[in-house]
Amino acid sequence: MRRKTRGAIVNIALFCGVLLVILYLNGGGSSSKSFAWRTIRYKSSSTSVPKSRGICPGLAGTTKPALVVARVAADGDTKWLDTLSDKYHLCIYTADLPIDATSTHLQVPENRGHEAMAYLTFIIDNYYSIPSAGAVFVHGSRWSWHNDSPDYDNAALLAALNLSAALAPWGYHNLRCDWSASTCPASDQNAQGSLGTSINALIEPWNQRLVSDAALPHALVGLFGSGDSTQDQGQLLLGRNDAIRSQCCAQFVVSRESVRQHSRDEYVALRQWLLDGSSSKVQTSRQSNAAHPDDRIAGRILSYVWHILFLQHGETSGNIMPNAMDGHIDLKKLNYLACPAAEECYCRLYGRCNLDRCSAGHCVGQYEIPPGFRLPADWAATHS
Repeated sequence: MRRKTRGAIVNIALFCGVLLVILYLNGGGSSSKSFAWRTIRYKSSSTSVPKSRGICPGLAGTTKPALVVARVAADGDTKWLDTLSDKYHLCIYTADLPIDATSTHLQVPENRGHEAMAYLTFIIDNYYSIPSAGAVFVHGSRWSWHNDSPDYDNAALLAALNLSAALAPWGYHNLRCDWSASTCPASDQNAQGSLGTSINALIEPWNQRLVSDAALPHALVGLFGSGDSTQDQGQLLLGRNDAIRSQCCAQFVVSRESVRQHSRDEYVALRQWLLDGSSSKVQTSRQSNAAHPDDRIAGRILSYVWHILFLQHGETSGNIMPNAMDGHIDLKKLNYLACPAAEECYCRLYGRCNLDRCSAGHCVGQYEIPPGFRLPADWAATHS
């Protein structure tokens, strides 16, 4: 056999071998599409948990839904929320204020995980006082690119929000209807556990979206697994073709019953997962299965988790937990419920019905991502 022919055969063989490896690593998915994401089992090595300082005053006696606001001082004044006090019981958390040791009200233990720390602290410290009308969780700025309104006004969205209609189907609903900036079914992104996601995250380590997507599969194992490899916990790790789809931006409404699908201790564990991964700790003291030290990445990972926690399970809610005995969640059904059609969503949540020119995830004239995901600097002044 000629040397050139042998060389060509070797090159073809190497090429085919590499191709097979790539196909193997990036294909297949999991054999089971039901995942054991029903109970938070994270175990912290910390010997103490934060004291209860996040009580929302007056919550136990109200008939209004709670409006849980996660803000920082840079969000500006809170006067825009005053107009909503007739509809909601306001619970406003400013994460970057120093701790007041003399108070047990509206404080978080650390400015960590963006909105997640305020959300979890509210649930933990008010678990037995959540109103029967439910709770709405939002960010602290009135004007923002992620508010699903033609002029990006969260005050208008919250004033129009029909809570009972939003909660009726599944006990949870994201406040966004438009699918842009989300990972809903129309998305062409790689599955979080795919080889493509892992490689892209390595190539672009500054891209928090890619890095958080690549970190998500093992984060879910850390949250929902006990760490006991000898215990049969069911499927925890996303397969290479298994994608979690969800709406953007971590603003949502949730019923009291949905919150109480999980014990208070589970939310304590979830918050501790955030705290254990804090970059303020020296690297040697961080747990290997704790949250990512980058606050932006840790917070974004949790934006995939809220609907897993809160969508109600059972026959009347779409049956995303097909086997109540083993506590598993059907991924296909979960993704379907996480991304309702935009036209139906706008009508049910905000009363914007019979809209023209709607696709599955977009209705013309209702929402557009502003250039660079930023509003002009004078937007609040010109639209208030």
